[in-house]
Amino acid sequence: MEANIKWTENISFSGTTISGQEIRMDAAEEVGGNNSGARPTELLLYGLAGCTGIDIVQILKKMRLEFTSFNMNVKGDRAEEHPKRFTHIHIHYAFEGEELPSEKIARAIQLSKEKYCSVSHSLNAEITTSYSINGVNGNHNL
Repeated sequence: MEANIKWTENISFSGTTISGQEIRMDAAEEVGGNNSGARPTELLLYGLAGCTGIDIVQILKKMRLEFTSFNMNVKGDRAEEHPKRFTHIHIHYAFEGEELPSEKIARAIQLSKEKYCSVSHSLNAEITTSYSINGVNGNHNL
């Protein structure tokens, strides 16, 4: 895998992914940016959610489970000192649908976290998860 990122102006960068998608990155105006793109740290959280979300959808499809809605909320805590890395990230998965067995949802999340998600295994942060089905919370420490 390879990425080519180009400086565009000030402290803004852009790149086109191997799959042809353009990504713009920048910083907030108060630190000298133009606020013209996503922050790299935001993209990291999105990448983590996307990676684990794709895994979970594929696993649930193999289990022949259908859901009507699947959302994720990702929260990251960062260190106070530079390099201000993420120290803890929590992902909450929210599913809607009929006949969604809690144990199968939990298993799909666990498989993504422990075996499949390359992004989570590339991070030096504690990653915790929780889930809800039809608004009812499941186990908060998978």
